[in-house]
Amino acid sequence: MSVKDGGAADDGGTAKDGVGLRRLPVAEDADSDTGQAASAGPVIAEVTLDRPEAMNAINSALAVRLAEVCAELAADRQVRGVVLGAAGERAFCVGADLKERAAMSDAGLLAQRLVFRTAFGSVLGLPQPVIAAVRGFALGGGCELALSCDLIVADETAEFGLPETTVGLVPGGGGTQLALRRLGAGRAADLIFTGRRIGAAEAERIGLADRLVPAGLAATRALGLARKIAANSPVAVKNAKRALRLGDGLNLAAGLEIEDAAWRAAAFSADRKEGIAAFVAKREPRWPGE
Repeated sequence: MSVKDGGAADDGGTAKDGVGLRRLPVAEDADSDTGQAASAGPVIAEVTLDRPEAMNAINSALAVRLAEVCAELAADRQVRGVVLGAAGERAFCVGADLKERAAMSDAGLLAQRLVFRTAFGSVLGLPQPVIAAVRGFALGGGCELALSCDLIVADETAEFGLPETTVGLVPGGGGTQLALRRLGAGRAADLIFTGRRIGAAEAERIGLADRLVPAGLAATRALGLARKIAANSPVAVKNAKRALRLGDGLNLAAGLEIEDAAWRAAAFSADRKEGIAAFVAKREPRWPGE
């Protein structure tokens, strides 16, 4: 298992507790071999679930590390977007590590619950746009991690499901609420009550996946999408994400107030001044990010 971590675009290293992290330059033609562009300017962060031998099942160590990585990225102003992917070809993530849980007492399970809530909340709470790159199984907590992202790019091998009710549980990583908001009450109930799995084509049709791509291209296409987003004003994008998240479920009048606050935050920023200046000068903007 490998991880490319730190400020460079392609550093060597070893995955820590089942989570890999590397930073990539926003510009695809930057020097990704030396990593100079990534260390000097805006980057895309690629977070990798890295337990392929266990189909990237989430154990306690992985959950703790995922929360640490997300906290680091949330505080990093150079990170303009995050892609959440997985190692191996069989699975994005099959959910909680049930072998670990089988040895737990009720007290241990309750303690782990707090760790898991922090991990899932850390992905959901990232201020940057987050894109899930899904191939293979995305089941239970794996599906919930994808749902915690802003966009889901799935390849043709992807298979989604929230099977918790089949083993006496309720989705606990945000699945009930995130599926409700993304799919609507009926489709969320269908998936959760039956515990059935759906393929990539159906996932796209019902809105669970946003983009369907050929097999093996989920990560590549997700990174391309992240770069496209990262080329825009980071102030505008972060405030647009905030408006989308906070406005979900509100009545129109309240939602428009959320939007107005986001507009004001962007309109009176240095990014807006640079964006207008670049447009007038017919050049690419150099976003201050403030």
